[in-house]
Amino acid sequence: MIAAIKPAGSNTRGLLAYLYGPGRHDEHLDPHIVAGFAMLGRPDPGRDENATLTELARHLDAPVRLRNSEFGKPVTDHVWHCPVRAAPEDRYLSDAEWAEIAQRIVQAAGIAPADDDLACRWVAVRHADDHIHILATNVREDGRRPKLHDSGLRVGDACREIEKDYGLRRLKKGDRTGVRRPTQAEMHKAERLGWEQTSPEWLQDRIRAAIPHVTGAEEFIAYLEADGIEVKTRRGPSGDLLGYAAGRPGDLNENGEQIFHPGGKIAPDLSLPKIKARLESSQPEEHPTARRNRSSTPWHQATDALDTLHADLADDTRAQAHIAALGELIEATAQKAPANLRAELLAASKAFSRAQRSRIRAEDRAAHALRLAARDIVYTATGPDGSALAALLAGFVWAAIVAGRWHEAKNHAHQAEAAHQAVQHLRTAADHALTPTLTELEAWPPRAQACGVLASDVRAAVPVHAERILTDPAWPALATVLADAEARGHQPHQLLKDAAAERELTTARQPARVLIARIQHTGRNPAPNRRAEAARRRSTIAGSVPAQQGPSPQTTAAATMPIGQRHRQRR
Repeated sequence: MIAAIKPAGSNTRGLLAYLYGPGRHDEHLDPHIVAGFAMLGRPDPGRDENATLTELARHLDAPVRLRNSEFGKPVTDHVWHCPVRAAPEDRYLSDAEWAEIAQRIVQAAGIAPADDDLACRWVAVRHADDHIHILATNVREDGRRPKLHDSGLRVGDACREIEKDYGLRRLKKGDRTGVRRPTQAEMHKAERLGWEQTSPEWLQDRIRAAIPHVTGAEEFIAYLEADGIEVKTRRGPSGDLLGYAAGRPGDLNENGEQIFHPGGKIAPDLSLPKIKARLESSQPEEHPTARRNRSSTPWHQATDALDTLHADLADDTRAQAHIAALGELIEATAQKAPANLRAELLAASKAFSRAQRSRIRAEDRAAHALRLAARDIVYTATGPDGSALAALLAGFVWAAIVAGRWHEAKNHAHQAEAAHQAVQHLRTAADHALTPTLTELEAWPPRAQACGVLASDVRAAVPVHAERILTDPAWPALATVLADAEARGHQPHQLLKDAAAERELTTARQPARVLIARIQHTGRNPAPNRRAEAARRRSTIAGSVPAQQGPSPQTTAAATMPIGQRHRQRR
Protein backbone atom coordinates (compact mmCIF):
# COMPACT_ATOMS: atom_id res chain seq x y z
CA MET A 1 0.00 0.00 0.00
CA ILE A 2 1.39 3.36 -1.04
CA ALA A 3 0.44 6.68 0.57
CA ALA A 4 1.92 9.58 -1.39
CA ILE A 5 1.68 12.93 0.39
CA LYS A 6 1.41 15.68 -2.23
CA PRO A 7 2.81 19.23 -1.97
CA ALA A 8 0.57 21.55 0.01
CA GLY A 9 -2.07 23.44 -1.97
CA SER A 10 -4.40 26.36 -1.43
CA ASN A 11 -7.66 25.49 -3.22
CA THR A 12 -9.90 23.13 -1.23
CA ARG A 13 -12.84 23.55 -3.59
CA GLY A 14 -10.69 22.88 -6.65
CA LEU A 15 -9.30 19.60 -5.27
CA LEU A 16 -12.80 18.45 -4.30
CA ALA A 17 -13.95 19.18 -7.85
CA TYR A 18 -11.25 16.85 -9.16
CA LEU A 19 -12.03 14.09 -6.64
CA TYR A 20 -15.75 14.19 -7.42
CA GLY A 21 -15.27 14.80 -11.14
CA PRO A 22 -14.98 12.24 -13.95
CA GLY A 23 -11.16 12.16 -13.88
CA ARG A 24 -8.81 12.68 -16.80
CA HIS A 25 -9.96 9.51 -18.52
CA ASP A 26 -13.44 9.04 -16.99
CA GLU A 27 -11.93 6.67 -14.45
CA HIS A 28 -13.68 8.15 -11.39
CA LEU A 29 -16.70 5.99 -10.65
CA ASP A 30 -19.17 6.56 -7.80
CA PRO A 31 -17.14 9.15 -5.80
CA HIS A 32 -18.25 9.26 -2.17
CA ILE A 33 -16.92 9.92 1.33
CA VAL A 34 -15.88 6.87 3.35
CA ALA A 35 -14.56 8.73 6.45
CA GLY A 36 -13.90 12.20 7.77
CA PHE A 37 -13.71 14.58 10.71
CA ALA A 38 -17.07 15.27 12.43
CA MET A 39 -18.99 14.04 9.37
CA LEU A 40 -21.93 12.56 11.27
CA GLY A 41 -25.09 13.82 9.60
CA ARG A 42 -23.21 15.97 7.07
CA PRO A 43 -24.43 15.39 3.47
CA ASP A 44 -22.07 13.79 0.94
CA PRO A 45 -22.03 15.49 -2.49
CA GLY A 46 -21.48 12.08 -4.04
CA ARG A 47 -24.63 10.57 -2.56
CA ASP A 48 -26.91 13.57 -1.82
CA GLU A 49 -28.04 15.58 -4.83
CA ASN A 50 -28.77 18.58 -2.62
CA ALA A 51 -25.25 18.70 -1.18
CA THR A 52 -22.66 20.84 -2.96
CA LEU A 53 -18.90 20.82 -3.16
CA THR A 54 -18.86 24.48 -2.11
CA GLU A 55 -20.62 23.67 1.16
CA LEU A 56 -18.20 20.82 1.87
CA ALA A 57 -15.21 23.07 1.08
CA ARG A 58 -16.55 25.78 3.42
CA HIS A 59 -16.94 23.20 6.19
CA LEU A 60 -13.36 22.03 5.78
CA ASP A 61 -11.99 25.57 5.46
CA ALA A 62 -13.76 27.00 8.53
CA PRO A 63 -10.71 26.82 10.88
CA VAL A 64 -8.55 28.36 8.15
CA ARG A 65 -10.88 31.35 7.73
CA LEU A 66 -11.01 31.83 11.49
CA ARG A 67 -7.22 31.82 11.79
CA ASN A 68 -6.89 34.22 8.86
CA SER A 69 -9.31 36.68 10.45
CA GLU A 70 -7.54 36.55 13.83
CA PHE A 71 -3.95 36.79 12.57
CA GLY A 72 -4.59 39.05 9.60
CA LYS A 73 -2.14 37.03 7.48
CA PRO A 74 -3.80 34.41 5.27
CA VAL A 75 -2.63 30.81 5.22
CA THR A 76 -1.87 29.93 1.60
CA ASP A 77 -0.69 26.32 1.90
CA HIS A 78 -3.49 24.83 3.92
CA VAL A 79 -4.62 21.91 1.69
CA TRP A 80 -3.08 18.55 2.64
CA HIS A 81 -3.62 15.82 0.03
CA CYS A 82 -2.65 12.15 0.33
CA PRO A 83 -3.78 9.45 -2.14
CA VAL A 84 -3.63 5.95 -0.63
CA ARG A 85 -3.47 3.09 -3.11
CA ALA A 86 -3.56 -0.70 -2.72
CA ALA A 87 -1.43 -2.97 -4.91
CA PRO A 88 -3.07 -4.36 -8.08
CA GLU A 89 -2.97 -7.90 -6.70
CA ASP A 90 -4.55 -6.93 -3.34
CA ARG A 91 -8.06 -8.05 -2.45
CA TYR A 92 -11.07 -5.75 -2.68
CA LEU A 93 -11.39 -3.51 0.38
CA SER A 94 -14.82 -2.42 1.59
CA ASP A 95 -15.77 1.16 2.42
CA ALA A 96 -15.58 0.31 6.12
CA GLU A 97 -12.03 -1.02 5.71
CA TRP A 98 -10.96 2.04 3.74
CA ALA A 99 -12.46 4.22 6.48
CA GLU A 100 -10.33 2.46 9.10
CA ILE A 101 -7.25 2.79 6.90
CA ALA A 102 -7.88 6.50 6.37
CA GLN A 103 -8.24 7.02 10.11
CA ARG A 104 -4.89 5.33 10.75
CA ILE A 105 -3.20 7.41 8.04
CA VAL A 106 -4.34 10.78 9.39
CA GLN A 107 -3.40 9.72 12.92
CA ALA A 108 0.09 8.73 11.83
CA ALA A 109 0.58 11.91 9.82
CA GLY A 110 -0.42 14.16 12.71
CA ILE A 111 -3.46 15.54 10.90
CA ALA A 112 -5.90 14.01 13.38
CA PRO A 113 -4.21 12.32 16.35
CA ALA A 114 -6.32 9.80 18.26
CA ASP A 115 -8.79 11.28 20.78
CA ASP A 116 -7.99 14.85 19.71
CA ASP A 117 -11.26 16.77 19.34
CA LEU A 118 -9.40 19.88 18.16
CA ALA A 119 -7.59 18.18 15.26
CA CYS A 120 -7.65 19.24 11.61
CA ARG A 121 -10.73 18.67 9.47
CA TRP A 122 -10.44 16.02 6.79
CA VAL A 123 -12.37 13.70 4.47
CA ALA A 124 -11.47 10.50 2.64
CA VAL A 125 -13.07 10.24 -0.82
CA ARG A 126 -13.27 6.96 -2.71
CA HIS A 127 -13.85 7.01 -6.45
CA ALA A 128 -12.22 3.71 -7.45
CA ASP A 129 -11.93 0.20 -6.05
CA ASP A 130 -8.21 0.33 -5.32
CA HIS A 131 -7.61 3.74 -3.72
CA ILE A 132 -8.88 6.69 -1.74
CA HIS A 133 -7.86 10.35 -1.51
CA ILE A 134 -7.52 12.01 1.86
CA LEU A 135 -8.01 15.78 1.84
CA ALA A 136 -7.38 17.84 4.97
CA THR A 137 -7.05 21.50 5.83
CA ASN A 138 -4.01 21.79 8.04
CA VAL A 139 -5.25 24.32 10.55
CA ARG A 140 -6.57 22.83 13.78
CA GLU A 141 -9.84 23.79 15.50
CA ASP A 142 -7.82 25.77 18.04
CA GLY A 143 -6.07 27.72 15.27
CA ARG A 144 -2.68 26.03 15.60
CA ARG A 145 -0.89 24.32 12.74
CA PRO A 146 -0.32 20.55 13.06
CA LYS A 147 3.19 19.14 13.43
CA LEU A 148 3.75 17.45 10.08
CA HIS A 149 7.55 17.16 10.13
CA ASP A 150 8.56 13.64 9.00
CA SER A 151 4.88 12.82 8.39
CA GLY A 152 5.90 10.86 5.27
CA LEU A 153 8.01 8.47 7.33
CA ARG A 154 5.27 7.99 9.91
CA VAL A 155 2.66 7.39 7.23
CA GLY A 156 4.98 4.90 5.53
CA ASP A 157 5.38 3.00 8.80
CA ALA A 158 1.61 3.00 9.25
CA CYS A 159 1.16 1.56 5.74
CA ARG A 160 3.53 -1.30 6.57
CA GLU A 161 1.41 -2.11 9.63
CA ILE A 162 -1.82 -1.82 7.62
CA GLU A 163 -0.46 -4.27 5.03
CA LYS A 164 0.26 -6.77 7.78
CA ASP A 165 -3.08 -6.32 9.54
CA TYR A 166 -5.21 -6.51 6.38
CA GLY A 167 -3.28 -9.24 4.60
CA LEU A 168 -2.14 -7.00 1.75
CA ARG A 169 1.02 -7.07 -0.32
CA ARG A 170 3.97 -6.24 1.94
CA LEU A 171 6.14 -3.42 0.63
CA LYS A 172 9.59 -2.47 1.84
CA LYS A 173 10.06 0.25 4.40
CA GLY A 174 11.38 3.53 3.01
CA ASP A 175 14.43 5.29 4.39
CA ARG A 176 14.34 8.63 2.51
CA THR A 177 17.26 7.68 0.28
CA GLY A 178 15.14 6.83 -2.74
CA VAL A 179 14.73 9.00 -5.80
CA ARG A 180 11.54 11.03 -6.06
CA ARG A 181 8.95 9.40 -8.27
CA PRO A 182 8.14 11.29 -11.48
CA THR A 183 5.00 13.37 -11.23
CA GLN A 184 2.08 12.88 -13.57
CA ALA A 185 2.90 16.22 -15.16
CA GLU A 186 6.51 15.17 -15.82
CA MET A 187 5.45 11.88 -17.34
CA HIS A 188 2.82 13.52 -19.57
CA LYS A 189 5.34 16.13 -20.67
CA ALA A 190 7.93 13.48 -21.57
CA GLU A 191 5.29 11.58 -23.57
CA ARG A 192 4.19 14.73 -25.34
CA LEU A 193 7.77 15.66 -26.32
CA GLY A 194 8.70 12.12 -27.34
CA TRP A 195 11.22 11.63 -24.52
CA GLU A 196 11.83 8.13 -23.18
CA GLN A 197 12.68 9.53 -19.72
CA THR A 198 11.40 12.39 -17.63
CA SER A 199 13.83 15.25 -17.12
CA PRO A 200 14.95 14.23 -13.59
CA GLU A 201 15.61 10.66 -14.77
CA TRP A 202 17.53 11.90 -17.81
CA LEU A 203 19.61 14.25 -15.67
CA GLN A 204 20.35 11.59 -13.07
CA ASP A 205 21.83 9.23 -15.67
CA ARG A 206 24.08 11.92 -17.12
CA ILE A 207 25.26 13.29 -13.79
CA ARG A 208 26.22 9.81 -12.61
CA ALA A 209 28.03 9.24 -15.90
CA ALA A 210 30.04 12.42 -15.32
CA ILE A 211 31.36 11.60 -11.84
CA PRO A 212 34.13 9.12 -12.84
CA HIS A 213 35.52 11.72 -15.27
CA VAL A 214 36.16 14.53 -12.79
CA THR A 215 38.28 15.19 -9.72
CA GLY A 216 36.72 18.35 -8.28
CA ALA A 217 33.51 20.37 -8.06
CA GLU A 218 34.48 23.03 -10.62
CA GLU A 219 35.57 20.36 -13.08
CA PHE A 220 32.27 18.57 -12.44
CA ILE A 221 30.24 21.67 -13.39
CA ALA A 222 32.38 22.25 -16.48
CA TYR A 223 31.90 18.63 -17.56
CA LEU A 224 28.11 18.88 -17.25
CA GLU A 225 28.06 22.06 -19.33
CA ALA A 226 30.31 20.48 -21.97
CA ASP A 227 27.91 17.53 -22.10
CA GLY A 228 25.09 19.86 -23.11
CA ILE A 229 23.36 20.07 -19.72
CA GLU A 230 22.04 23.44 -18.61
CA VAL A 231 23.62 24.30 -15.25
CA LYS A 232 22.82 27.05 -12.77
CA THR A 233 25.30 27.49 -9.92
CA ARG A 234 25.02 29.12 -6.53
CA ARG A 235 28.15 30.80 -5.25
CA GLY A 236 29.17 32.60 -2.06
CA PRO A 237 30.57 36.16 -1.87
CA SER A 238 34.07 34.71 -2.28
CA GLY A 239 33.06 32.94 -5.47
CA ASP A 240 33.13 29.49 -3.86
CA LEU A 241 30.71 27.01 -5.37
CA LEU A 242 27.89 26.31 -2.90
CA GLY A 243 25.30 24.46 -4.96
CA TYR A 244 24.02 23.70 -8.42
CA ALA A 245 20.86 22.94 -10.34
CA ALA A 246 20.69 21.15 -13.67
CA GLY A 247 18.26 21.43 -16.53
CA ARG A 248 17.49 19.35 -19.59
CA PRO A 249 17.73 21.28 -22.85
CA GLY A 250 14.24 21.92 -24.17
CA ASP A 251 12.53 21.46 -20.78
CA LEU A 252 10.81 24.83 -20.48
CA ASN A 253 8.02 26.16 -18.32
CA GLU A 254 4.87 27.88 -19.57
CA ASN A 255 6.80 31.16 -19.86
CA GLY A 256 9.47 29.60 -22.06
CA GLU A 257 12.06 29.59 -19.28
CA GLN A 258 14.48 26.73 -18.59
CA ILE A 259 13.38 24.43 -15.77
CA PHE A 260 16.17 23.59 -13.32
CA HIS A 261 16.30 20.77 -10.76
CA PRO A 262 18.59 21.03 -7.69
CA GLY A 263 21.10 18.17 -7.58
CA GLY A 264 19.81 16.90 -4.24
CA LYS A 265 16.27 16.72 -5.66
CA ILE A 266 17.42 14.72 -8.68
CA ALA A 267 18.82 12.09 -6.30
CA PRO A 268 19.79 12.35 -2.61
CA ASP A 269 23.44 11.50 -3.29
CA LEU A 270 23.82 14.00 -6.14
CA SER A 271 23.79 17.18 -4.05
CA LEU A 272 26.94 19.26 -4.41
CA PRO A 273 28.23 18.65 -0.84
CA LYS A 274 27.97 14.87 -1.29
CA ILE A 275 29.59 14.91 -4.71
CA LYS A 276 32.41 17.16 -3.41
CA ALA A 277 33.02 14.78 -0.50
CA ARG A 278 33.37 11.85 -2.88
CA LEU A 279 35.61 13.69 -5.32
CA GLU A 280 37.88 15.63 -2.98
CA SER A 281 38.50 12.77 -0.57
CA SER A 282 39.85 10.51 -3.29
CA GLN A 283 41.82 12.77 -5.61
CA PRO A 284 44.71 10.91 -7.26
CA GLU A 285 48.26 12.03 -6.62
CA GLU A 286 48.83 12.13 -10.38
CA HIS A 287 46.69 12.19 -13.48
CA PRO A 288 45.61 8.73 -14.74
CA THR A 289 47.47 9.21 -18.04
CA ALA A 290 50.73 9.60 -16.12
CA ARG A 291 50.34 6.06 -14.76
CA ARG A 292 49.35 4.46 -18.03
CA ASN A 293 52.76 3.19 -19.08
CA ARG A 294 54.02 2.28 -15.62
CA SER A 295 51.53 -0.38 -14.56
CA SER A 296 49.24 -3.10 -15.79
CA THR A 297 46.10 -2.29 -17.75
CA PRO A 298 43.29 -0.39 -15.99
CA TRP A 299 41.07 -3.47 -16.37
CA HIS A 300 43.51 -5.53 -14.30
CA GLN A 301 43.93 -2.70 -11.77
CA ALA A 302 40.16 -2.47 -11.34
CA THR A 303 39.90 -6.22 -10.74
CA ASP A 304 42.58 -6.00 -8.05
CA ALA A 305 40.84 -2.98 -6.45
CA LEU A 306 37.63 -4.97 -5.94
CA ASP A 307 39.29 -6.94 -3.15
CA THR A 308 39.29 -3.80 -0.98
CA LEU A 309 35.48 -4.04 -0.78
CA HIS A 310 35.44 -7.26 1.22
CA ALA A 311 38.26 -6.10 3.49
CA ASP A 312 36.26 -3.11 4.77
CA LEU A 313 32.80 -4.60 5.33
CA ALA A 314 33.29 -4.80 9.09
CA ASP A 315 33.21 -0.99 9.36
CA ASP A 316 29.85 0.39 8.22
CA THR A 317 31.12 3.81 7.12
CA ARG A 318 33.91 2.26 5.08
CA ALA A 319 31.60 -0.39 3.62
CA GLN A 320 29.13 2.28 2.51
CA ALA A 321 31.96 4.21 0.85
CA HIS A 322 33.16 1.14 -1.05
CA ILE A 323 29.66 0.28 -2.26
CA ALA A 324 29.14 3.85 -3.52
CA ALA A 325 32.50 3.74 -5.31
CA LEU A 326 31.67 0.31 -6.76
CA GLY A 327 28.72 1.92 -8.52
CA GLU A 328 31.05 4.51 -10.05
CA LEU A 329 33.39 1.75 -11.23
CA ILE A 330 30.52 -0.17 -12.86
CA GLU A 331 29.40 3.04 -14.58
CA ALA A 332 32.93 3.76 -15.85
CA THR A 333 33.25 0.21 -17.17
CA ALA A 334 29.89 0.48 -18.93
CA GLN A 335 31.08 3.60 -20.75
CA LYS A 336 34.26 1.96 -22.06
CA ALA A 337 33.03 -1.60 -22.63
CA PRO A 338 32.47 -3.05 -26.11
CA ALA A 339 29.12 -2.25 -27.71
CA ASN A 340 27.77 -5.80 -27.28
CA LEU A 341 28.13 -5.53 -23.48
CA ARG A 342 27.25 -1.90 -22.95
CA ALA A 343 23.46 -2.23 -22.65
CA GLU A 344 23.65 -4.84 -19.88
CA LEU A 345 26.34 -2.91 -18.01
CA LEU A 346 24.40 0.35 -18.23
CA ALA A 347 21.32 -1.47 -16.90
CA ALA A 348 23.45 -2.88 -14.07
CA SER A 349 24.79 0.60 -13.27
CA LYS A 350 21.30 2.08 -13.25
CA ALA A 351 19.98 -0.68 -10.96
CA PHE A 352 22.97 -0.48 -8.63
CA SER A 353 22.58 3.29 -8.20
CA ARG A 354 19.86 2.54 -5.62
CA ALA A 355 22.25 0.25 -3.74
CA GLN A 356 24.79 3.08 -3.53
CA ARG A 357 22.64 5.11 -1.12
CA SER A 358 21.76 4.37 2.48
CA ARG A 359 21.34 6.27 5.73
CA ILE A 360 24.87 5.31 6.78
CA ARG A 361 27.37 8.10 6.34
CA ALA A 362 30.25 7.04 4.10
CA GLU A 363 33.94 7.42 4.93
CA ASP A 364 34.74 8.32 1.33
CA ARG A 365 38.53 8.31 1.73
CA ALA A 366 38.40 4.55 2.32
CA ALA A 367 37.30 3.92 -1.28
CA HIS A 368 40.30 5.61 -2.91
CA ALA A 369 41.41 2.48 -4.80
CA LEU A 370 38.01 1.84 -6.41
CA ARG A 371 37.54 5.47 -7.48
CA LEU A 372 41.09 5.60 -8.81
CA ALA A 373 40.35 2.49 -10.87
CA ALA A 374 37.16 4.09 -12.25
CA ARG A 375 39.08 7.18 -13.36
CA ASP A 376 41.84 5.11 -14.90
CA ILE A 377 39.25 3.26 -16.97
CA VAL A 378 37.50 6.35 -18.32
CA TYR A 379 40.82 8.11 -19.04
CA THR A 380 43.11 5.37 -20.33
CA ALA A 381 41.23 2.15 -21.11
CA THR A 382 41.26 1.18 -24.76
CA GLY A 383 40.01 -2.02 -26.33
CA PRO A 384 40.10 -4.50 -23.43
CA ASP A 385 41.14 -8.04 -24.23
CA GLY A 386 38.41 -10.56 -23.56
CA SER A 387 40.01 -12.25 -20.58
CA ALA A 388 40.79 -8.99 -18.75
CA LEU A 389 37.25 -7.67 -19.10
CA ALA A 390 35.74 -11.07 -18.27
CA ALA A 391 37.78 -11.18 -15.05
CA LEU A 392 36.57 -7.70 -14.10
CA LEU A 393 32.92 -8.52 -14.81
CA ALA A 394 33.16 -11.74 -12.80
CA GLY A 395 34.55 -9.62 -9.99
CA PHE A 396 31.60 -7.23 -10.34
CA VAL A 397 29.17 -10.11 -9.90
CA TRP A 398 30.91 -11.16 -6.71
CA ALA A 399 31.14 -7.57 -5.42
CA ALA A 400 27.45 -6.87 -6.09
CA ILE A 401 26.49 -10.06 -4.26
CA VAL A 402 28.66 -9.01 -1.31
CA ALA A 403 27.09 -5.54 -1.34
CA GLY A 404 23.60 -7.06 -1.38
CA ARG A 405 24.43 -9.28 1.59
CA TRP A 406 25.75 -6.32 3.54
CA HIS A 407 22.56 -4.35 2.86
CA GLU A 408 20.47 -7.35 3.90
CA ALA A 409 22.40 -7.57 7.17
CA LYS A 410 21.63 -3.88 7.77
CA ASN A 411 17.94 -4.32 6.87
CA HIS A 412 18.30 -2.07 3.82
CA ALA A 413 15.56 -3.79 1.83
CA HIS A 414 15.48 -1.44 -1.18
CA GLN A 415 19.25 -1.42 -1.53
CA ALA A 416 19.51 -5.20 -1.24
CA GLU A 417 16.90 -5.67 -3.95
CA ALA A 418 18.72 -3.18 -6.20
CA ALA A 419 21.99 -5.07 -5.73
CA HIS A 420 20.27 -8.33 -6.66
CA GLN A 421 18.85 -6.74 -9.82
CA ALA A 422 22.31 -5.48 -10.76
CA VAL A 423 23.74 -8.98 -10.26
CA GLN A 424 21.42 -10.37 -12.94
CA HIS A 425 22.60 -7.82 -15.49
CA LEU A 426 26.23 -8.27 -14.51
CA ARG A 427 26.00 -12.05 -14.84
CA THR A 428 24.60 -11.73 -18.33
CA ALA A 429 27.36 -9.32 -19.30
CA ALA A 430 30.03 -11.56 -17.75
CA ASP A 431 28.73 -14.58 -19.67
CA HIS A 432 28.80 -12.65 -22.95
CA ALA A 433 32.31 -11.33 -22.24
CA LEU A 434 33.72 -14.80 -21.58
CA THR A 435 32.03 -16.57 -24.52
CA PRO A 436 34.71 -15.79 -27.16
CA THR A 437 37.45 -16.91 -24.78
CA LEU A 438 35.60 -20.15 -24.01
CA THR A 439 35.12 -20.86 -27.70
CA GLU A 440 38.81 -20.47 -28.34
CA LEU A 441 39.84 -22.51 -25.31
CA GLU A 442 37.44 -25.36 -26.03
CA ALA A 443 38.89 -25.70 -29.53
CA TRP A 444 42.26 -26.86 -28.14
CA PRO A 445 41.62 -29.09 -25.10
CA PRO A 446 44.48 -31.01 -23.49
CA ARG A 447 44.80 -34.74 -24.03
CA ALA A 448 42.51 -37.00 -22.01
CA GLN A 449 45.38 -38.13 -19.78
CA ALA A 450 46.32 -34.51 -19.03
CA CYS A 451 42.67 -33.70 -18.27
CA GLY A 452 42.56 -36.56 -15.76
CA VAL A 453 45.64 -35.21 -13.98
CA LEU A 454 44.16 -31.71 -13.93
CA ALA A 455 40.90 -33.10 -12.53
CA SER A 456 42.91 -34.63 -9.70
CA ASP A 457 44.43 -31.19 -9.09
CA VAL A 458 40.93 -29.72 -8.83
CA ARG A 459 39.82 -32.34 -6.30
CA ALA A 460 42.92 -31.77 -4.21
CA ALA A 461 42.95 -27.96 -4.40
CA VAL A 462 39.21 -27.21 -4.18
CA PRO A 463 37.58 -30.28 -2.62
CA VAL A 464 34.40 -28.50 -1.51
CA HIS A 465 33.54 -27.31 -5.03
CA ALA A 466 35.32 -29.98 -7.07
CA GLU A 467 32.23 -31.77 -8.37
CA ARG A 468 30.52 -28.53 -9.35
CA ILE A 469 33.66 -27.47 -11.21
CA LEU A 470 34.15 -30.76 -13.02
CA THR A 471 30.50 -30.96 -14.09
CA ASP A 472 30.42 -27.34 -15.23
CA PRO A 473 30.12 -27.13 -19.05
CA ALA A 474 33.12 -24.80 -18.97
CA TRP A 475 35.41 -27.43 -17.40
CA PRO A 476 37.15 -28.32 -20.71
CA ALA A 477 38.00 -24.65 -21.17
CA LEU A 478 39.30 -24.46 -17.60
CA ALA A 479 41.47 -27.52 -18.25
CA THR A 480 42.95 -25.71 -21.24
CA VAL A 481 43.69 -22.64 -19.11
CA LEU A 482 45.40 -24.78 -16.47
CA ALA A 483 47.47 -26.61 -19.07
CA ASP A 484 48.39 -23.32 -20.68
CA ALA A 485 49.45 -21.85 -17.32
CA GLU A 486 51.49 -24.96 -16.58
CA ALA A 487 53.36 -24.40 -19.84
CA ARG A 488 54.31 -20.95 -18.55
CA GLY A 489 55.80 -22.43 -15.39
CA HIS A 490 52.84 -22.25 -13.02
CA GLN A 491 51.62 -25.13 -10.89
CA PRO A 492 47.91 -25.86 -11.64
CA HIS A 493 47.29 -27.08 -8.09
CA GLN A 494 48.57 -23.80 -6.61
CA LEU A 495 46.77 -21.66 -9.18
CA LEU A 496 43.49 -23.36 -8.30
CA LYS A 497 44.04 -22.90 -4.58
CA ASP A 498 44.92 -19.23 -5.02
CA ALA A 499 41.99 -18.56 -7.35
CA ALA A 500 39.52 -20.31 -5.04
CA ALA A 501 40.86 -18.42 -2.02
CA GLU A 502 40.69 -15.08 -3.81
CA ARG A 503 36.92 -14.84 -3.32
CA GLU A 504 34.27 -17.32 -2.30
CA LEU A 505 32.82 -19.67 -4.92
CA THR A 506 29.58 -20.62 -3.21
CA THR A 507 27.56 -17.95 -4.99
CA ALA A 508 29.05 -18.74 -8.41
CA ARG A 509 26.51 -20.40 -10.70
CA GLN A 510 29.27 -21.73 -12.94
CA PRO A 511 32.43 -22.03 -10.84
CA ALA A 512 34.61 -23.20 -13.74
CA ARG A 513 33.85 -19.98 -15.62
CA VAL A 514 34.72 -17.91 -12.56
CA LEU A 515 38.00 -19.77 -12.08
CA ILE A 516 38.91 -19.23 -15.74
CA ALA A 517 38.56 -15.48 -15.34
CA ARG A 518 40.49 -15.43 -12.06
CA ILE A 519 43.33 -17.64 -13.28
CA GLN A 520 43.73 -15.71 -16.51
CA HIS A 521 43.90 -12.54 -14.41
CA THR A 522 46.36 -13.72 -11.75
CA GLY A 523 48.37 -16.09 -13.95
CA ARG A 524 48.82 -13.81 -16.94
CA ASN A 525 52.60 -13.47 -16.31
CA PRO A 526 55.19 -16.23 -16.48
CA ALA A 527 55.92 -17.90 -13.16
CA PRO A 528 58.96 -16.39 -11.39
CA ASN A 529 62.26 -18.25 -11.41
CA ARG A 530 62.42 -19.03 -7.69
CA ARG A 531 66.04 -20.21 -7.74
CA ALA A 532 67.12 -17.02 -9.47
CA GLU A 533 65.20 -14.95 -6.93
CA ALA A 534 66.94 -16.74 -4.06
CA ALA A 535 70.34 -16.24 -5.73
CA ARG A 536 69.64 -12.52 -6.15
CA ARG A 537 68.71 -12.19 -2.48
CA ARG A 538 71.94 -13.92 -1.43
CA SER A 539 73.97 -11.71 -3.74
CA THR A 540 72.31 -8.59 -2.40
CA ILE A 541 73.23 -9.55 1.15
CA ALA A 542 76.81 -10.10 0.01
CA GLY A 543 76.85 -6.58 -1.47
CA SER A 544 76.82 -7.57 -5.11
CA VAL A 545 73.63 -7.30 -7.17
CA PRO A 546 73.68 -9.31 -10.40
CA ALA A 547 71.95 -8.27 -13.57
CA GLN A 548 68.16 -8.68 -13.66
CA GLN A 549 67.17 -12.16 -14.77
CA GLY A 550 63.96 -12.82 -16.59
CA PRO A 551 62.16 -15.93 -17.64
CA SER A 552 63.84 -18.29 -20.02
CA PRO A 553 63.48 -17.66 -23.75
CA GLN A 554 61.42 -20.83 -24.02
CA THR A 555 59.01 -19.67 -21.29
CA THR A 556 58.73 -16.18 -22.76
CA ALA A 557 58.01 -17.58 -26.20
CA ALA A 558 55.35 -19.88 -24.80
CA ALA A 559 53.75 -17.02 -22.89
CA THR A 560 53.44 -14.82 -25.96
CA MET A 561 52.16 -17.44 -28.39
CA PRO A 562 48.44 -17.58 -29.21
CA ILE A 563 46.59 -20.26 -27.27
CA GLY A 564 46.03 -22.48 -30.27
CA GLN A 565 49.64 -22.33 -31.38
CA ARG A 566 50.92 -23.28 -27.92
CA HIS A 567 48.70 -26.34 -27.82
CA ARG A 568 49.61 -27.39 -31.34
CA GLN A 569 53.27 -27.14 -30.34
CA ARG A 570 52.69 -29.37 -27.30
CA ARG A 571 50.87 -31.91 -29.42
